[in-house]
Amino acid sequence: MALELNLRKEAMWDAVSLGEIMLRLDPGDERIRVARNFRAWEGGGEYNVVRGLRKCFGMKTTVLTAFADNEVGRLLEDFICQGGVDTSHICWKKTDGIGRICRNGLNFTERGYGVRGAVGCSDRFNTAISQAAPEDFDLEYLFGVQGVRWLHTGGIYAALSEQSCKTVIEVIKIAKKYGTVISYDLNYRPSMWSAIGGLEKAQEVNKEIAKYVDVMIGNEEDFTACLGFEIEGNEGLKKLSIDGYKKMMHKAAEAYPNFKVIATTLRTVKTATVNDWSAICYADGEIYQAKEYNGLEIYDRVGGGDSFASGLVYGLMTTGDAEKAVNYGAAHGALAMTTPGDTSMANKKEVEALMGGAGARVVR
Repeated sequence: MALELNLRKEAMWDAVSLGEIMLRLDPGDERIRVARNFRAWEGGGEYNVVRGLRKCFGMKTTVLTAFADNEVGRLLEDFICQGGVDTSHICWKKTDGIGRICRNGLNFTERGYGVRGAVGCSDRFNTAISQAAPEDFDLEYLFGVQGVRWLHTGGIYAALSEQSCKTVIEVIKIAKKYGTVISYDLNYRPSMWSAIGGLEKAQEVNKEIAKYVDVMIGNEEDFTACLGFEIEGNEGLKKLSIDGYKKMMHKAAEAYPNFKVIATTLRTVKTATVNDWSAICYADGEIYQAKEYNGLEIYDRVGGGDSFASGLVYGLMTTGDAEKAVNYGAAHGALAMTTPGDTSMANKKEVEALMGGAGARVVR
C-alpha cells in the first residue's frame, strides 16, 4: 500500500531547503594544518539535500538562506547556480569590510584515510543566515503563491543561534499552513548547541519542531539528545542494534503520531576509508531495511547522510513506497561518498543501477 503524504498537486517548487550554505575549503590529500592550496566547494546539511534532488533526480528546487553581500557571498551564489538550484529566495544582508555586522560561513574539511578519521573545522559565528528572521523572506509568496511540495531543514541550522531557533519554527508553521510536507534531520551537534543553552535548549526547540514534522531523520544519539528517548539495552551511543532502532522508531511514532516516516542510516566504521553502510525506515507501523553495502570504500564521507536524505525524499515523493525510498537513499548516499565534496556527483541512472545490483565494472 502506497504511503499517503498528501503532496501538493500544484506547486512551482518540488522542494526547498532552509539552512546555512558554507564555503567548503578542501586540502585534497593533505591535512588542513599543513596545506598550501585548498579547493573550494559549497555545502551545508540542509542545502545538500535539495542540491541532490535537483542535480541527481531532476527535481525543481530552491533555497531559503542568507549571505553577506560581498565577493564570498557571490561566489557561493555561483556555486549554487552551477548545481542547478534556484537562488531567487536568498536574502542578501549588508556587511562591512571585515565581517563585524555579518559574514559568510567557512568549513575546512579534510578527508580521512585508513586509521585517520576525517576532520572538520568550521568558522561560522555571526553569519548572515544565523541572523535571518522570518520577515527577511517572503514566505507567504513562496509557500502560498508559488507553492512548495516539500521543505527540508534540520538541527544544524536550528543550533546556529537563538534567532535561527525562532526562524525555523516560524518557517515550518507557514509551510504547514499551505500543505507543504516537512522533513527534518535532527543532526545533533553538542558543540553547536552549547553556546545557546546546551542539551536543554536542544530538546526544547526540537520537541517543538517535531510536532510539525512528517519525515524525521536521525540516529540514536539524535533521538536521545534532541527528543529525550531512552532505549533499553543500548550499549552506548551509536551502538544500537537493529532491534534497538526498531524500538526507538516505534517509540518515536507513538510520541509523535504526525511522523509518517522515521529514517536513519546505519554505518559501521571499520576505517575512515572502509565502512559498512545501509539504512532503515519506519512507515505505517512497518520497518524497512535497505540493501547492505558492506565494505564500502569511502573517498569522502561528508554529505553521505544528506545524499541519503535526498534519495529518501525522492523515493517518497515519486513512489510513495517506503521500502523503495530507503533503498534510493542508501544507494545515493553510497555513491555520494565515492566522490569529493559535500554534494552528490551521481545521477539517477547510476543510483537505480546500484539499487538493482550493478557492480563496479567499467562502463564504456
